[in-house]
Order: sequence, then structure tokens, then C-alpha cells
Amino acid sequence: MKEPHVTYDRLPLLETRDLRLVVAVAEQGGLTRAAPHLNATQSALSHQLKELETRLGSPLFERVGRRMVPTIRGERLIARARNILSALREAEDALVGATAAPDARIRVATECYTCYHWLPALLERYSAEYPRVEVQVIAEATEDTLAALVTGVIDVAVAHSEVRDRRLTAQRLFKDEIVAIMSPQHRLARREFIEAPDLQGEQFYVYSPFEHSSVYQTILRPAGVPPNRISRVTLTEATIELVKAGLGIAFLARWAIQPHVRARTVRAVSYGRSGMHRTWQLVTRAQSDSPPHLRVFTGFLRDAFRTPVRSGEIPKPLRVVT
Repeated sequence: MKEPHVTYDRLPLLETRDLRLVVAVAEQGGLTRAAPHLNATQSALSHQLKELETRLGSPLFERVGRRMVPTIRGERLIARARNILSALREAEDALVGATAAPDARIRVATECYTCYHWLPALLERYSAEYPRVEVQVIAEATEDTLAALVTGVIDVAVAHSEVRDRRLTAQRLFKDEIVAIMSPQHRLARREFIEAPDLQGEQFYVYSPFEHSSVYQTILRPAGVPPNRISRVTLTEATIELVKAGLGIAFLARWAIQPHVRARTVRAVSYGRSGMHRTWQLVTRAQSDSPPHLRVFTGFLRDAFRTPVRSGEIPKPLRVVT
């Protein structure tokens, strides 16, 4: 087969180092924190980012409090950068050779972006005991985790949705409370609890697209309460900074925002007199012949949550990292 003809009539706008830069800044929340991860100085990264934004003709980040939050164009670039860097890593791994290949692979996803903050600590513990099993976190499956499990995109899910598909089996892990967070100066900040009518006209920050947002589907829509605006922000830290600045309300797990509540930079208010709770489950495909490495992993995950988690308490796997 004849190789396609490739022309080099213009220089590329992006380089690999640019992709690593925008991903690191987004994940770390700023240039200073990203610098050690990229083995560079804050000054050098600042110059690189300015030069990149000049080349692309638009800003990629904006400051919200002390954090750098991606603009709309920045989010698009970051999403593509993650895919490209992941592909590069796969290519590099393939070149290492079969001797370094893992014996097995487990693909995991959770049904909430917040949970990815404690999941790596658990995976680190598992990998230390089973280094020949590669555990991959498939964040792209977050928006429809159970469907991804049914279709084989992932092997294990940590989910709170009711499992009705007979092809899946679920085991209880822990229970947590979802609370409304707002700045201490917000009009609702001193309430013991709030209800749907109290949210009329508020700005909301959510993880998922508008039509999939649990805030809209389980709170606003059933009560017939139209929001002033719903904005998607997929970084928990960025959401908290926006709320701190008094720019809106978000609904997050109480354990995820406890440090900020203790610091009195945000207020957490229960939804409804009894609160709004979720029961998290370990979900796998219902099969009698699951491979040994998968049975060991699910047992490891189940044991990690053997101690009950009280409302507001941080799930046990998160506490293994200081």
C-alpha cells in the first residue's frame, strides 16, 4: 500500500509541552503548583503560557480567587490534550516491550467527579500489593457509569444510582449527604436547611451537563423551580472558589467540603429537614466466572469501606493520604 503523502507547509500551533502545561495548570490550579510537576520554574511556565495564548489568539485561563480556572476554549483544549497525552503514554508503554506488560487490567469509574479525589489513594494501596495488575481510571465514563459497565467500557463502578439492570450486581459501600454550599454572606447561609422554593433565581455550578445534572433532575425540575443559570464546572476546587466568591451555589458531598466549612470560608446547608443522602455501591457485571484479579480488587474495595461512614465524615480511602 502506498504511504500517504504528508506536507509540512505550516508550523504546528501546539507542541507536546504546551499540552502538558495546560493539563498541569488545570489539575494543580495554578502555575506555582504546576511547576514542580513539569520540572520548571513558575516564571518559565508563565512565559510559556502567555506565548501559547498569543499563538492561539485567546486566553486559556482566568483567575478565580487564588486559582486559575480554564476558559471555555481552555476547557476544550484541555480535554483534547488529555486524550493526546494519554495516547502518547500508550504508545510509549507499547515500546517498552512485552516483558514490562501487566498481567491483567481493571478499568474503574465513579458516578461523581468528587469521588476521584479519594479513589487514587485506594488504587495506590491496591497497586502496591498487586503491581502486575494495571488499574485504569476511566473518567470519561462518569456521566453514564452503569451503561459503561454494561457495555464493557469499564469493569468496576462506584455508583449511587439504583441498579435495575439484571446484568449488574451491587454491594453497599457507604452513605453520604449532599449539601448546598454557599458563601457565608449568602442570603441562605444561616438557614438550618433549605428547600426547592428557596433556590428560585440562583446561579448553580454543576459537574454534569444541564440535562444530566442531579441538581436539576432531582431538585429544581420536580419542584418547578427555574434556575437563573446553571454553569458546568468539572473541577471541585474551582467550584468551591466560585462559591467562596459569592458567585452562586453548588451541591457537593459534605465530606468533600468539610475543610472549607471548618475554615468558615463556605457554609454547608442541608437540603430538606432530613437532608439529602446517597448510598454508594460497588457495581460489577453479574457473572459467575469473573477473573481472579477482578475478584481480589472488588474484595479490596469492599474491605476498604467496611467501617461505616457517618454523615459528614470523609470516606475511609481518602484518609490514607495526608
